[in-house]
Amino acid sequence: MTSWAGRSAAEIAAAVREKRTTPREVVAAHLARIERLDGRIGAFRTVRAEAALADADEVAARSDLGRLPLAGVPVAVKDNLAVRGESNRVGSAATPDTPAAADHVTVARLRAAGAVVVGLTQVPELCVFGTTEGVHGTARNPWDLTRTAGGSSGGSAAAVAAGMVPIALGNDGMGSLRIPAANCGLVTIKPGHGLVPAGIGDGDWFGMSENGPLATTVEDARLTLSVLAGAEVPATAADAPRSIAVSVRSPLAGATVSGPYVTAAREAARLLAGAGHRVRRADPPYPASLGVTALRHWTAGTAVDAAGLDRRLLARRTRVHAALGRRFVAGVRTGSGREELRRRLEPFFAEHDVLITPALARRSPQAGPWHERGWLRNVLANSAYSPMTPPWNLTGWPAMSVPFGALPSGAPCAVQLVGRPGSEALLLDLAGQIERLRPWTRTAGPARTAP
Repeated sequence: MTSWAGRSAAEIAAAVREKRTTPREVVAAHLARIERLDGRIGAFRTVRAEAALADADEVAARSDLGRLPLAGVPVAVKDNLAVRGESNRVGSAATPDTPAAADHVTVARLRAAGAVVVGLTQVPELCVFGTTEGVHGTARNPWDLTRTAGGSSGGSAAAVAAGMVPIALGNDGMGSLRIPAANCGLVTIKPGHGLVPAGIGDGDWFGMSENGPLATTVEDARLTLSVLAGAEVPATAADAPRSIAVSVRSPLAGATVSGPYVTAAREAARLLAGAGHRVRRADPPYPASLGVTALRHWTAGTAVDAAGLDRRLLARRTRVHAALGRRFVAGVRTGSGREELRRRLEPFFAEHDVLITPALARRSPQAGPWHERGWLRNVLANSAYSPMTPPWNLTGWPAMSVPFGALPSGAPCAVQLVGRPGSEALLLDLAGQIERLRPWTRTAGPARTAP
């Protein structure tokens, strides 16, 4: 019997539409994979085993089954987006354990396309940090269980990397899709502002947070993004020569990029140059104040999300983060800092279609009880390993993480692709070129050995 666990979403959906398998068979195979692997990985806060099988049967009975783009595809949802009938804990003991009355709009779009929600995935408290651990569990990197999966969409990334689901839904406010995707060898895209409905927390971190897919192939990322956007994200003329800049400079002062990530960015640039694109080294004119601007927005977003919660039930690092951010909320709401950064960077992107950078500066921290450690230790660890992502939340422009090469440990390495507003299709096309020219292993070791 064919095992559908570990297959791509596009493969699964085609098989279901063509009646070569059923949604129940597909979902049952993935639930078995979750049962076998998740005790070691910790991707899920809750698994909807019985509800998912019932939902699969409902998909099978739909009259439009043959037209559903995600027919019978199991999907995991980050635990800061509402799933009807399930509580939305956002990684915290301070949030109510109350079932949601309705799906978040992105979840509703996935279901309408035929996807089946199998569970909600682990996040750090209030989705603040680039490591995923807390009172509900720890999400580990399936490629190296001693390391964090990253954050804040760490559970979603771990679930996909281990083959427990072919795609997952996450979101990105300062890198929360790209960081765990880079750690776990996945494709993700943080869409530009307005393409996909947000509705994340209380105000989307002032418009910086965007919902997006985590996948093992560019095809699946494009397919899922199209569903989330409510419109097809078409392929463009990827083979047409593009102007591409490559930069290995950290946007944040004091952060340095390690050798494997520098090498990955430069080799990806050479690969695309060999494919006919115009590639040159060029650093964006990042302002020296970027780190301060990012910290103000990061903490202010947490301050808004923490308002109304019982501070006594929040972890110490979250309390300090929110307390610091309260003094910045009013200034951040004006949007002046973000607009100034956009004006500074627009000339660079008028000259270059796409920017390639390392996705991270170094491998992810050890998995452990980071939620029990001090605020400064958390901030320093996060900033040291993931300084490359925040600028593109501040600008609101699209950015991707694409697997490229490997670290000395054997875990995946990755590059980041960044484009001007509206360039999601172009970024996906360039990622597809990289995938064809330098294919990656789609799932981690534990997943490859699972039945």
